[in-house]
Amino acid sequence: MMKALRFHGQQDIRLDNVPVPRCGRGQVKVKPAYVGICGTDLHEYLGGANIMPTTPHPITNEMVPLTLGHEFSGVVEEIGDGVYDIRIGAKVTIQPIIYDGTCGACREGHINCCDNNGFVGLSGWGGGISEHVVVPRKAVYEIPDNISMEVAALVEPLAVAWHAVNISPFQKGDSVLILGGGPIGLAVIQVLKAKGAEKIIVSEIAPRRKEFAKQFGAHYVLDPSKDDVVARVRDICDGRGANVAFDAAGVQAGLDQAIQAIRARGTLVNIAIWEKTATITPNWLCFRERKYMGVATYQEGDFQDVLDAISSGRIQPASMITRKIQMDEVEEKGFKALVHDKDNHVKILVEVSP
Repeated sequence: MMKALRFHGQQDIRLDNVPVPRCGRGQVKVKPAYVGICGTDLHEYLGGANIMPTTPHPITNEMVPLTLGHEFSGVVEEIGDGVYDIRIGAKVTIQPIIYDGTCGACREGHINCCDNNGFVGLSGWGGGISEHVVVPRKAVYEIPDNISMEVAALVEPLAVAWHAVNISPFQKGDSVLILGGGPIGLAVIQVLKAKGAEKIIVSEIAPRRKEFAKQFGAHYVLDPSKDDVVARVRDICDGRGANVAFDAAGVQAGLDQAIQAIRARGTLVNIAIWEKTATITPNWLCFRERKYMGVATYQEGDFQDVLDAISSGRIQPASMITRKIQMDEVEEKGFKALVHDKDNHVKILVEVSP
């Protein structure tokens, strides 16, 4: 048996004793080291189950209660039959997307858009906040020697940002607006800086998050409760507006501002998962030929690109880590801290086996 932190229902997480998973053909058994607490985990805790299945998931065939943790690093401790290209003892990070490989999106290579998608740590197959986890070999990425296990647990949220920037029309030298200075917004700043954005503008209310935004490379930080964001962005961008905007906040007022703050034929990229239905004024898009697009997590190649960027020093995300806690402290020092003191935290890591 082993310890695993499992979600049982709204504000009901328990450190349970569960069977140690067996490593089968084509699989890798990993001993988790560090696990990041994600906003999705927090939303499930506060109001779930939303994403976590309450009926059997179509791929994993599992349902709540389920083990938490989809942003994690660890060490390979066993390899299954048919796995020959990774060694026991290797330091790794896990790409947690679960996909069927047979739907239309998967057949076109868009595993992040799978009709039946899920995530390790949300949909079954275990999760990072446990003493052992078994995942498919294709989910395992080796960590370069110059990347710490703590930083390797940040690869997943950085991959979200990397994919969002890659799939957008952003080009080196562009001016960009980012809504929200939370973990994903800060990750987008770092990716844009690494890719050569000329002007990075962030809209954020919380004082500490404004400081984080500047620290990670924002050239301008606006306060939407005080600044006229649309006017300020246009002024900063020579009267034309931003080339691209990224919404990492999911707030109606911010959406309205961002659409008007991008230039003619500019693009607003939605990363945020919305808790409420939003409205869009189509004429704001039509009359300036603006575009609005959604992005979903990451695709094959994004994890390796992020690892390469960190290893080369183009992205330096270590200071995103604002606290480390133990498995039995997740509720009090993890989830509740992110509810009551969220402005002072970016990423809280759970030390499972440091």
